[in-house]
Amino acid sequence: MKQPKIVILTGAGISAESGLATFRDNNGLWEDHQIEDVATPQAFLRDPELVYRFYNARRAQLQRADVQPNAAHKSIAELQQRLGDNVTIITQNVDNLHERGGSHNVLHMHGTLLSYRCLSSHQQVYYTAPYDSNTRCHCCDPGSKVRPDIVWFGETPKYMQTIMTALSQADMFIAIGTSGQVYPAAGFVEIARDSNVHSVEINLQSAANKDLFDETWQGPASETVPAFFNTFLKTLS
Repeated sequence: MKQPKIVILTGAGISAESGLATFRDNNGLWEDHQIEDVATPQAFLRDPELVYRFYNARRAQLQRADVQPNAAHKSIAELQQRLGDNVTIITQNVDNLHERGGSHNVLHMHGTLLSYRCLSSHQQVYYTAPYDSNTRCHCCDPGSKVRPDIVWFGETPKYMQTIMTALSQADMFIAIGTSGQVYPAAGFVEIARDSNVHSVEINLQSAANKDLFDETWQGPASETVPAFFNTFLKTLS
């Protein structure tokens, strides 16, 4: 039996149960900061030290002992182990909980907390410690300043061509814990529909683009994602 090709998109909702704050709260803030103050190129030019401090704090939070992958991350990893390269995992999250849950080849379209990017060479370097305007890269001589390896508002997400190809060739597209408000990710379901790909939303609360999905599962990610995949895998038996 031919194995299906599945594209999975995850957002902040999948990591919320692991102890990480979701992208925005009800006040439109991102962990007590206005988005414009910490997540744009203009913010970095205006007040780089604030931006460094913000991401240093988030990086430290991610590495706390109580922040661990939950059952949703592990369920996705198990699906990937079962179907191999037929599963493409795309995440809007900048944490490493998918990898710690057992997944590999995760496409971090918005970058990652556990790296920095050289401002001269644009090389990405795995880095877990705090860094600031005094930090210098090791890829240039002399070393250049570095910035968070995060895709900010106004910048182009990573891996877009790979993502577009995967969506066009998929049999199923699944969005987990996404708001349906942040583009281009919010438009992936439309691309899937244009290719006649079956689309599934798994969310605690329905996304802004919920009407575009063929199927919706609602509830906490740690419960609903394993339940969905258990049901789905039975169809492959």
